Amino acid sequence: MTHRRLHSVWLAATLAVAFLGLSSPSSAQEVEPGFKSLFNGKDLSGWDGDPKFWSVRDGAITGQTTEQNKTAGNTFLIWRDGNVDNFELRLSFKIVGGNSGIQYRSKDLGNWVVGGYQGDFEAGETYSGILYEERGRGILAERGEKTVINEGGKKQVVASLGNTKDIQTVIKKEDWNDYVILAEGNQLTHIINGRVTAQVTDNDAKNRVMSGILALQLHAGPAMTVQFKNIRIRRTPLVAGLKKVVMLAGTQSHGPGDHEFNAGVLLLQKCLNNTPGIQATLYKGGWPKDPSAFDNADAVMFYADGGGGHPAIQGDRLKQLDELARQGVGIACLHYAVEVPKERGGAEFLDWLGGYFETNWSVNPHWTAKFETLPNHPITRGVKPFEINDEWYYHMRFRDKLERVTPILTAVPPASTLERPDGPHSGNPAVRAAKGQPQHVAWAAERENGGRGFGFTGGHFHRNWADDNFRRLVLNALVWVAHGEVPTGGVNSQVSQDEMLANLDPKK
Repeated sequence: MTHRRLHSVWLAATLAVAFLGLSSPSSAQEVEPGFKSLFNGKDLSGWDGDPKFWSVRDGAITGQTTEQNKTAGNTFLIWRDGNVDNFELRLSFKIVGGNSGIQYRSKDLGNWVVGGYQGDFEAGETYSGILYEERGRGILAERGEKTVINEGGKKQVVASLGNTKDIQTVIKKEDWNDYVILAEGNQLTHIINGRVTAQVTDNDAKNRVMSGILALQLHAGPAMTVQFKNIRIRRTPLVAGLKKVVMLAGTQSHGPGDHEFNAGVLLLQKCLNNTPGIQATLYKGGWPKDPSAFDNADAVMFYADGGGGHPAIQGDRLKQLDELARQGVGIACLHYAVEVPKERGGAEFLDWLGGYFETNWSVNPHWTAKFETLPNHPITRGVKPFEINDEWYYHMRFRDKLERVTPILTAVPPASTLERPDGPHSGNPAVRAAKGQPQHVAWAAERENGGRGFGFTGGHFHRNWADDNFRRLVLNALVWVAHGEVPTGGVNSQVSQDEMLANLDPKK
């Protein structure tokens, strides 16, 4: 690990210490600039745990066991609105009896059981502040230790952060304490009440985890009460050379096999996460409930219903996305998600994507498109000429003269695609006048600030993701819009028949 990376973690720790020195554990009610609150102080919205043990009392998440109401094993309250990767987490805790902890980058093992990294704390005087891996490698750093976990999981203590008994003196017994967790790549740091308690560099590539769930622990054993409040997070950029794609999957709208947004995005996510230099995060339901979802994104992808129900045009979301685009974040839209109302989203999509489906101008027929030639572009690397049947939208509304727009997939639609009568999606005089002309059904765009966009009108049929060229082109595009490096031969991926049949929407 470079000195620069170590320095950045210590700098973040120093900033956290500075913050903690300015506010007492019980008074930090406002969310600091750059941080997003994960708890509303009223109920467990966004959190999920066994209701026999978890509730909200006096504005704090409360976990409690009694002699009459014990838990058979460690049980957890899981934050369901998203996963965490690189971040700074701040919260306040109070514990009376027993042991607890904060799980991060962890795995949901079912039935409110969690495994992974844990910021430990207890009512006793030994474990508060250590880094423990629940259901994994055990203690990765005792209190006061700076460690390196080598390949194979062997721990090496490389420096001291202070005497464990001295550290314990800053922790208030049966009172509120502030906990800060910093996760930057494989650098993990714990801080309690301004004191760095443990720091780990996890070089164990086989076992370390770069993203996962966030959860709060209620430990089995003696009766205990633990409380948490002021839970807030600030996502930080991923490590150099790693790009993050936030993938939004829409809700069910069609019958089996069509518009399988969730199943399709899960396939693409799996393929991207096996691609060096890319990390993909999935949010279901069209728009994330996670208030920090886009904060360290390099690209955002929509695969969802569009038109007036497009997730991007509701409320103030266009403004939010425009701010991301102005920061250079890439934006990609697949299939129906390329359509927005001209008067609400049209101008933004021209800017972000370079083009979009405009009603009474564009059309949405089903046809077999033959892509006989492909341009020389990173998105087409490893993609061979192919043909495939889909609901290929065409006659899209593009920027004037295709300014900074590169057509990626172009084909001549057959005359049969214009047999339907005129309508918002079926036909119009302008598209009929263009009969027999080549039409662009996938394209790449660049913005003046260097940001990138991608539009892809296919994706109606879930079965098409099994086609190597179809899938590779979209995966290449997602790497490209995130400013990642598309491999020379394109993104390599395999999708099995079982994977194609997994996660399909239920029959209505």
